Amino acid sequence: MPQTGFPFEWVLGTVFVAVFNALFNPIFWAVMVLVALQYRRIAQMRRSFLGSGRNSIVADTLTATAYGLLGGLIGGYLIVFAGVTLSLDKFPIIPLLTAAILLMLINPRFLCFAYAGGLLAFTHLLVGFPEMIIPQVMALVAVLHFVESVLILLSGHLGAIPSFVRLPRGQIVGGFTLQKFWPIPIVALVLVPGTAAAGASVMPMPEWWPLIKPEVVAEPATMVFAMFTLVAGLGYADVATTRTPSDKSRTSAVYLATYSAVLFVLAVLAGAHGGAWLWAAALFAPLGHELVIQASKMMELNGQPLFVPHPAGVRVLDVVVGSPAWRAGLRSGDVILEINHYPALSRGDLLLLVSQPGLKEISYLQREKHYRRETVHLEAGQPFGVMPVPEGNEQMYLELQGTPPLVRWLTRGRRPVNRRG
Repeated sequence: MPQTGFPFEWVLGTVFVAVFNALFNPIFWAVMVLVALQYRRIAQMRRSFLGSGRNSIVADTLTATAYGLLGGLIGGYLIVFAGVTLSLDKFPIIPLLTAAILLMLINPRFLCFAYAGGLLAFTHLLVGFPEMIIPQVMALVAVLHFVESVLILLSGHLGAIPSFVRLPRGQIVGGFTLQKFWPIPIVALVLVPGTAAAGASVMPMPEWWPLIKPEVVAEPATMVFAMFTLVAGLGYADVATTRTPSDKSRTSAVYLATYSAVLFVLAVLAGAHGGAWLWAAALFAPLGHELVIQASKMMELNGQPLFVPHPAGVRVLDVVVGSPAWRAGLRSGDVILEINHYPALSRGDLLLLVSQPGLKEISYLQREKHYRRETVHLEAGQPFGVMPVPEGNEQMYLELQGTPPLVRWLTRGRRPVNRRG
């Protein structure tokens, strides 16, 4: 007899166990290793800018894993409560991966199921290939992006890398590169024959459930819903020049959560009514995601950069944790005015004033509002620990708009052609 109520307590416990069972999965540990390699690269990038720091690759990886498990719980509960059911025989995992890799050659940000899934859904509607159930794929993409939005909100700003960024108009400004990676245990809800569900979590649910219904080819009485745990990785990359890293990650999270909510509604409508809703979901998946990316980029292109020189002193881009500058209370965005009553009007002045050991009385503006004066002792050979904003003559910087891999490959080895008018 079908249940009339939703078994919340049972689902909460079952999803929790399924997610944390990923800790015993060798694939999850393999993804953790890949994540650790990414954080090692990030630590090297940070040291190349700040010269030193207390980056712990192990701590960063374990923190990312903790957030990943939290994301897995959130995604698992959303998938089960909403009933995002996958038909394994019609889930185009190989075409999805292939399309994502090919799209990455055009632009790295296209390495995303929003673009690959939308493209495959569009070709399926046009020519019937590949075989897939569009509402299922779109709903899964929506859930994954909602999980990503939560992780960006909670930790996207942590460990931001100070950078010099060259804007398309040629101006070099200070900014932060935001890069995060998380190993995620993903709960997959599938419909299988009753005998195939041995060892899996079989869930009796109410009649209205699931919202994303599977295609049943066998006798319904012989089929059961089962929950399996898969392993994946999520990544986030962005640049903040007009906002602080925390403000930028917060805005990105809101945009991405809104996108995922709209896409999920379209997936449910497509599953219930088909027709034009299938086209709407297929088109919105890539176009809506691209709108989120472009909106974020336009904020950086059209906004007022935060980390630019200040007429009264040296603006701080970032500070090494535990350094003399950090102990003096200096933080990102502050403006150093004087050191031992000598004005610091440029990076050269600052380097000269902190080149000798001893007591340093530092006068600075905190957040450009509060005047502060602190005294710290600088040991011989000890870095002061401040990275100033760029002053316009830097030789190393990041391009806000890079060249896609495919374009670099096609133009490699070509020489410019001189044309005479």
